[in-house]
Amino acid sequence: MPEQRLPSWADPSVSPAALDTQGISRRGLLRRAGLFGAAFALAPTPSALAADDGRRLGGEDPRLGYVVGDHHVHSVYSHDAKYTFSQLAAAGARYGLDWMVFTEHSNFGHARYGARLEHEEILRARAENPRQLIFQGLEWYIPAAEHCTVFAAPGRHEVDLLTRFELAYDGKLLGYDKGGAADPDTARNEAHAVEALKWLAEQRRTGYVDDVLVIANHPLRLGIDSPHEMRAWRDAAPEIMIGMEGAPGAQGAAVPGLRGPTSIRGEYENKPSGQSWPGYPADAYVTYGGFDWATATVGGLWDAMLAEGKLFSITTNSDAHRIVLDTWRNGDWPAGGNFDNTGRLPDPVRTDTPQPGSDFWPGQFSRTHVGVTRYGYRAVMAGLRAGRVWLDHGHLLDGLDVRLKRDRDVGRGVTLGGRLRVRKGERLTLYVTVTTASRPNPRGILPELAHVDVVRGAVRGAVADRDSWRAPDTRVVGTKDVSGRKGTYTLRIPLTAGDESFYVRLRGSDGNRHGVGRLGAAIDPHGPIPHPPGDGDPWADTWFYSNPVFVDVAGA
Repeated sequence: MPEQRLPSWADPSVSPAALDTQGISRRGLLRRAGLFGAAFALAPTPSALAADDGRRLGGEDPRLGYVVGDHHVHSVYSHDAKYTFSQLAAAGARYGLDWMVFTEHSNFGHARYGARLEHEEILRARAENPRQLIFQGLEWYIPAAEHCTVFAAPGRHEVDLLTRFELAYDGKLLGYDKGGAADPDTARNEAHAVEALKWLAEQRRTGYVDDVLVIANHPLRLGIDSPHEMRAWRDAAPEIMIGMEGAPGAQGAAVPGLRGPTSIRGEYENKPSGQSWPGYPADAYVTYGGFDWATATVGGLWDAMLAEGKLFSITTNSDAHRIVLDTWRNGDWPAGGNFDNTGRLPDPVRTDTPQPGSDFWPGQFSRTHVGVTRYGYRAVMAGLRAGRVWLDHGHLLDGLDVRLKRDRDVGRGVTLGGRLRVRKGERLTLYVTVTTASRPNPRGILPELAHVDVVRGAVRGAVADRDSWRAPDTRVVGTKDVSGRKGTYTLRIPLTAGDESFYVRLRGSDGNRHGVGRLGAAIDPHGPIPHPPGDGDPWADTWFYSNPVFVDVAGA
């Protein structure tokens, strides 16, 4: 193999100044802008006229600041990872993260030893990094399905909650992993997953922990998260099970020349198996512009869930295990040592040779932006639960603010994850304020946004077929060409309320790679497309996505 020189963006030892990336956290920028001060204390403008049924029309969400984070990070406390807490926390700070969640894999070594040892390190990390929010979490093997991030607010019982949950409800530890159509225990295993979420909700309800959230990870990687399971999880505890990864980690998996000719961004390199839900098409097993098929397909599974009128958020993250082209290898075990009897890998060792890897450092490529009214652990979790979320790859944008309001109203209107109540025929305006990238990203590229797409879908309520993955009345209804625009600007997009309630969501890209969406040009004329296997440079195909805003039409 020819010699590979380690680029600065892959090297954790390079100083922040040398990187010249967005190393200033959004927290610092927000504080300098005054957004975590008196601005949040402003009383909301009263909503406008009351509806005929007594509920108020319009809507008003608070002013928000956005903090950037990653909810899926692995350390030496995961059996297949490599890095120490200090390496990962330093990388997160370097790339501008305000919050991050350590999500170690479930196994007996972790449950017996690792979780408590990890907690001691997290407490030290919190003390050493008081300006960074560091959550302890778990990557749960869902009975009969894939993985989920589970994390709790810091408190007296956070590690006990995670350990009890791991031992009582983890599909791998219990042998409840089978979920195929021909498996005799599928119904039992799926029911156990639902019970797990109800148990978590009860711990929050009783105050055993202040808060806990669950997010499905890489949902279509293996095709084993069926639509009916995802709906069952959401409905069992909607305040706990809040969404899924819209884009998985492992975004460096298909950097040309690294992992071979069949590699795909996200490590979505699988084929349907006996465990897969049989209703997914073959093209559901790859990523589209780095995004999971469920999210990237306009009118697909994510839209089918939103069309029920229930919020189900999307996120993105690093899923950091092994970083692209870094030079650290796993450390050597002492005599008699292994993960099962220690719950922890040896510290990594620096070499002079690039090592195999598919991932980027936390915040280096994938970012989840959460709208908050103050800075803190519970505020981040509240913002996630409310759906005040947008995400980007490759540092495509510096900022995004979305507001929807009736033209007759004053005030700020509602934002991502919110609900606007209107009458049939009312005129609305969607205000999309974009702040373009102001500096080169970690790859040395100054990202440029080329277009903003508006996706609109009808809300029809609960579906009779819980395995339905189509939303036939969702489509791209408008595209704004923003090529060449710099700085901060606001797009004003007119909408009209019809007979049905609906939602709108946004996406956009650098314009480098797109094509007709899977459900046809009338639905999505220029959506994300798969890259050729083995040739998926993630920095050359970057997108942003937003959560939806719902519009409830009175009487609909």
